[in-house]
Amino acid sequence: MECELCPRRCGKRPGYCGAGGAPRVFRWGPHFGEEPPLTGTRGSGCVFFSRCTMKCLYCQNSPWSWKGKGVDKTIPELTAIFRELALKDRVENWNLVSPTPYLPFIREAVQPLFDEGIRLPFVWNSSGYERVETLEEYRELCDFGLFDLRYSRNETAIAASGAPGYVEASRAAVRWAWEKKNLIVRILVLPGHADEAIENLAWLATELSNEILVSVMSQFTPAYKALETPPFDRKVTEEEYASVTEAAADFGFENGWIQGFGAADPKLALLGENMTADHGVVI
Repeated sequence: MECELCPRRCGKRPGYCGAGGAPRVFRWGPHFGEEPPLTGTRGSGCVFFSRCTMKCLYCQNSPWSWKGKGVDKTIPELTAIFRELALKDRVENWNLVSPTPYLPFIREAVQPLFDEGIRLPFVWNSSGYERVETLEEYRELCDFGLFDLRYSRNETAIAASGAPGYVEASRAAVRWAWEKKNLIVRILVLPGHADEAIENLAWLATELSNEILVSVMSQFTPAYKALETPPFDRKVTEEEYASVTEAAADFGFENGWIQGFGAADPKLALLGENMTADHGVVI
């Protein structure tokens, strides 16, 4: 069974990510830790898929992203998960967390629900390491792109996440979502690499728009292989984080959220309290 869904284009399954011939799910349910427009009042209906196209040294989800913990689901079982989220939990949306290796199965699983008139907006929740061709092919599964811009230098992406060509791939994915869908860009500030977060903000502002909803995050915590790999073996310093938040202000970003230093959830509007939770968002 061939797979060329992500930028690696392995051409086989399992490939680099380890995803096999069935969708593997670690857990699912209403989630209240996403940005406000996605969480709403009933939570975002997250489906956490096992395996990942990246291998981040600092991944907090390594039991299922690296090691594949989870349960293989049949297509009817996956359909039942989406049905439960929509009808029992009554979530705001279906949030596909790292869905790329399983997109053909997801499409097949949701079709019976579409046929019954059951449809929620889809959130494509991703590291940003995507192929535009795949995004276009499965565009019905992306009403809202929740994409990371993690690195601005490919050497860092390779060293920290084993992701060659990350910069070009993630920026192309962000551009696609900005032009064709709704979009939130997450900027996770990494220790020793605050300059790359600033460079990504500069790229957004100059190449796309400073009206993009951005979520600047301070929550990095050393985990897994990062515990033995400087500089990822420490938290972000207050000085590093301040340099990024000041850059966001300098580049004119006013739409989105900024975490307080050391906070767990993105609650505060960027550059003051001048935003409502659903500012600029249509899903």
